[in-house]
Amino acid sequence: MKCFLKGNGYFWFMFLAHLVSVLKCGLLAHAMLDPIDFLALQNVRKSLEDLPGSNYFGSWDFTSDPCSFSGVYCDGDKVVVLNLGDPRAGSPGLTGRLDPEIGKLSSMAELTVVPGRIFGSLPDTLSQLKNLRFLAVSQNFIAGEIPASFGQLQGLHTLDLSFNQLTGNIPYSVGSLPALSNVVLCHNKLSGSIPPFVSQSLTRIDLKHNELSGSISPTGLPPSLQHLSLSRNQITGPVDVLLTRLNRLSYIDLSMNRFTGPIPAEIFTFPIGNLQLQRNQFSGPVRPTNLVTIPTIDLSYNRLSGEISPMFSTVQNLYLNNNRFMGHVPASFVDRLLASNIQILYLQHNYLTGIEINPTVEIPVSSSLCLQYNCMVLPVQTACPMKAGNQKTRPTSQCIEWKG
Repeated sequence: MKCFLKGNGYFWFMFLAHLVSVLKCGLLAHAMLDPIDFLALQNVRKSLEDLPGSNYFGSWDFTSDPCSFSGVYCDGDKVVVLNLGDPRAGSPGLTGRLDPEIGKLSSMAELTVVPGRIFGSLPDTLSQLKNLRFLAVSQNFIAGEIPASFGQLQGLHTLDLSFNQLTGNIPYSVGSLPALSNVVLCHNKLSGSIPPFVSQSLTRIDLKHNELSGSISPTGLPPSLQHLSLSRNQITGPVDVLLTRLNRLSYIDLSMNRFTGPIPAEIFTFPIGNLQLQRNQFSGPVRPTNLVTIPTIDLSYNRLSGEISPMFSTVQNLYLNNNRFMGHVPASFVDRLLASNIQILYLQHNYLTGIEINPTVEIPVSSSLCLQYNCMVLPVQTACPMKAGNQKTRPTSQCIEWKG
């Protein structure tokens, strides 16, 4: 044995030296990241896979520094940003589940997941990320409920869980988050009522395409709101007091709900490019106090009544069809229509009794006028959308009954 060691001493010396060097390098590489974060990333990696054609995880070699991985950004020895499927790495998306160990990345401020096929539920452990400011897990197949424990994310600015399969209520604890600026939960299967939102820096709420119901408190949304999208839900009740308070809105879509009551005149003074209130149960007259500068307004399929205000003649695309408007169409509408200032004027399916327009006049090619199914003989023949039907005039019996 002595003879063997003596004869091979140089070999064993070099082997041991190399082994020490490898171990040292490995320890140094791993020492660059906190051991808890290192193990958490390993578990995240084990629970996810690249979709076919992706090589996002190609750089995730745990014999090297994890802070150099695609989508991983560190501050010191802690992970602060994790972009899973970072599109800058050329990933079309990931599949698998979000491992609960992700909640051990205690310094993480931003977590994003690009569109893909990630399924399962949102880990409740995400609520442990006290520094989290930005959470975006959209366009995947996330199911289950939004954890009520997300109310512990007191510094959260953006919550984007859109285009998933989430069910259950929006937790009241989420509405109580004090720093929220963006809430995007559209295209899910969320139900129940909308909780009050307390953040005074909240600017965007997008909850369209869900199954939300109930009414919204007049003080349930902060005046800081600029973008409000609630389309395609089952929300009820009046919103006139609520909307009057939200005078910073630049985008409103409340269409396809069950809202009732009047539409406040103040809303027509807001800096809005597109006002969508169609397919609700709004009722009563609509009386803007000044000429309306909103380019597109859709109030169709409601229960609005009274005469049409001439203040709407400055609107480029105006949908007032399928309501209960009566009386004559203001002359200013005709003037602006013939001057091509009005592009769409849909007044069909009301109880209008007249419009002052020369029967021989030609409607500009760039403009569309529909007067079908009112209480008047059509003075001009115009192309109407197919939904207007084939009947040109409303039955006399209905007109007499409505007038009476």
